[in-house]
Amino acid sequence: MASRSTANFLDLASGDLLDVPRTPRSLPRVMTAPGIISELDDYGSNDGDSESSSVYRERKIIVANMLPVHAKKDGQSGKWCFSLDEDSILLQLKNGFSPEMEVIYIGSLKVEIDASEQEEVAQKLFDNFNCVPTFLPHDLQKNFYIGFCKQQLWPLFHYMLPMCPEHGDRFDRQLWQAYVSANKLFADKVMEIINPEEDSVWVHDYHLMVLPTFLRKRYNRVKLGFFLHSPFPSSEIYRTLPVRDEILRGLLNCDLLGFHTFDYARHFLSCCSRMLGLDYESKRGHIGLDYYGRTVYIKILPVGIHMGRLESVMNLPSTFAKVKEIRDQFMGKKLILGIDDMDIFKGISLKLLAVEQLLRHHPALRGKIVLVQIVNPARGSGKDVHEAQKEAYLAAERINEAYGSSNYKPVILIDRHVPRFEKTAYYALAECCIVSAVRDGMNLVPYKYIVCRQGTPLMDEAMGLQIGSPRTSMLVVSEFIGCSPSLSGAIRVNPWDIDAVADALELAITMQESEKQLRHEKHYRYVSSHDIGYWSRSFMQDLDRACQDHYSKRCWGIGLGLRFRVVSLSPGFRKLTIDHIVSAYKRTHRRAIFLDYDGTIISQSSIIKTPSPEVISVLTTLCNDPCNTVFIVSGRGRSSLGQWFVSCEMLGIAAEHGYFIRWGGTSEWETSPLSSDLDWIKIVEPVMRLYTEATDGSCIEQKESALVWHHQDADSDFGSCQAKELLDHLENVLANEPAVVKRGQHIVEVKPQGVSKGLVAEKVLSRMVDSGRPPDFVMCIGDDRSDEDMFESILSTVSSPSLPSAPEIFACTVGRKPSKAKFYLDDTSDVVKLLQCLASSSRPRPRQLPQMRVSFESVF
Repeated sequence: MASRSTANFLDLASGDLLDVPRTPRSLPRVMTAPGIISELDDYGSNDGDSESSSVYRERKIIVANMLPVHAKKDGQSGKWCFSLDEDSILLQLKNGFSPEMEVIYIGSLKVEIDASEQEEVAQKLFDNFNCVPTFLPHDLQKNFYIGFCKQQLWPLFHYMLPMCPEHGDRFDRQLWQAYVSANKLFADKVMEIINPEEDSVWVHDYHLMVLPTFLRKRYNRVKLGFFLHSPFPSSEIYRTLPVRDEILRGLLNCDLLGFHTFDYARHFLSCCSRMLGLDYESKRGHIGLDYYGRTVYIKILPVGIHMGRLESVMNLPSTFAKVKEIRDQFMGKKLILGIDDMDIFKGISLKLLAVEQLLRHHPALRGKIVLVQIVNPARGSGKDVHEAQKEAYLAAERINEAYGSSNYKPVILIDRHVPRFEKTAYYALAECCIVSAVRDGMNLVPYKYIVCRQGTPLMDEAMGLQIGSPRTSMLVVSEFIGCSPSLSGAIRVNPWDIDAVADALELAITMQESEKQLRHEKHYRYVSSHDIGYWSRSFMQDLDRACQDHYSKRCWGIGLGLRFRVVSLSPGFRKLTIDHIVSAYKRTHRRAIFLDYDGTIISQSSIIKTPSPEVISVLTTLCNDPCNTVFIVSGRGRSSLGQWFVSCEMLGIAAEHGYFIRWGGTSEWETSPLSSDLDWIKIVEPVMRLYTEATDGSCIEQKESALVWHHQDADSDFGSCQAKELLDHLENVLANEPAVVKRGQHIVEVKPQGVSKGLVAEKVLSRMVDSGRPPDFVMCIGDDRSDEDMFESILSTVSSPSLPSAPEIFACTVGRKPSKAKFYLDDTSDVVKLLQCLASSSRPRPRQLPQMRVSFESVF
């Protein structure tokens, strides 16, 4: 039964369920060139072709939950006033683009705008800041952001499961519907301004993970990237989300997906493998997922900081004054700095416990170190936040009472708004910076600390330092934050291990200056060269590369609701229509038909592997037509195939990829003379047995000429990993043996050298030519990698000059996927239906079996 989550939310999002007002379909004020906004009332799936002006400037459309602007209402005039948020990453990423590039922002405002003022505000924001606001109704905004984003996605992505009502909120489908509706309204705003053939769209963060589905449905070839700024949880955590598939498919409708670390990307890929059955591979350094003919690329690159912005703050007179004030306040003491939001994942309490442990075990440090913990205002609210805040204050009070004095407090909590210049002053003076978050997407605090410790000439002068003198910085960072892999000189810790964190702080404080300098220099080189401009430029370059073949393929949309996806295949690859092939079948008289078995005439997912009465009947009819030569070419053993098709007396069977062959039901099985030496089986069997014992759910299939290791029932990630290792292992031990190792769908197979399905097709066709019956019709249908050999062999054989004329060729794969075949059918039911239509066009009458009996030795 289909889950309710598969409902058509494309309709739901604009229906009456949430009473969401439809976004106006046109905004002439937003047009920057004549003719680039097409009529958007039609929501049908197409390529979104629109006429554009002859001169068009490429634009980048940045979509995020919030616009990079501050909003404030003037008390006297009552008018809204806006200013750019200079600290917003969305604004700073323009550094990676050329000055001529136009950047448009789409997002919500942090304030609620009355409906009567929305048009005027939208006009002002676009004219002055290139911002297009998305106005969400109050209830929708609450259910979307506070409800689904903050109560469902944010905790889950930070590894918190709603095990009980007191620890996270249970899944609420109404909040999910609000999330979908909000995403659709954001997508509508993109559609109002986009030129789909030219513009690139870059969507940011977990608030908008199904937006790509709406956009891809409207514009099949849109250039679409997505970057996740939070962690992506492991599959064991993520799979608990009831709408897990819909969100994965939304992300897969992008061309490029960005993650801060390989861990986050690996978790996403594992989810795609375990829940959608998708495999990925690395090609020339780029990780790609094949998704219905489209390659979805994965980019791993942590975001950087805006160097110029930070250096300008360092050069402010207010910063100099604050530096002097802090230096005087903590004269003779070593400053340890922490800057965190107040939430349950930042590990503030764990940090305080580590400081307490440090002072307990190192009495010499009492009175000499101070932890200044700046607490940014909480972004969320609720019981968890209040408990974290209470716990932090109690810990700080306890430490100060135990180890402080009238003129010394080892822990200072600053729980108020701290201006940028004040934070910069603390960065510049701190001997050590500690980030002990238990889970965080990126966290740029260590980067800012490093740059501030490097200083500027004016800052050096204010601090009384010699310009160009060696600088030091020490970092203690949690191994669970996104910036940790980039900071190889930092002391990485498990924040839950209080003793280890205390030891790390002691090491950071007492380390020799020369080593501190080396660590700082290494970090500064990385941070200064991998700034936010580098990050955005690199992402957009990869997005352009990912989209470069958009118009070289045919594409069309399939699927309902949030299961919508685009199939993208080469122009010559098309569905095999029954009318087309039946017409060719009727006008030809020497036909060769090659059929794979599993996945072609019998579904791979079917528990019953024997052929159905319908299959037996249709094959019997096709074989009884004297114009036909019909072969089942399979990897299965000859005993099962011979038993299943015993009633099809005229059917040819090639078993075990052609190692055994018989030309009809009364013929004897003949063995290929190419590889009669099977002694290598004694080498392969113990190796496969070793991997079977080590991989739960795997098994060995013993054939007469081959051994197959199956891992379909094993853990998908572990089974795939073991299959790669087994492949390498067997290739090494069989280097001098007459055997080949092949990897297929959930299998690793070792078979004799020189035996393949392609060779069977080649020899059968050659025998037809030699017997004076050159084929004028060739049909070959298969579904896996071994069948690709058949397709290739047929295409090369029929182009031979020995043929009087080229036959009509129908090489067909099952499933819409890249293939050497020129045609496809969707599934096994389509194959059986096609065979039934061919059978109904046949002229069956008995024929003498010896007519096609040949010696297998003469064939090979």
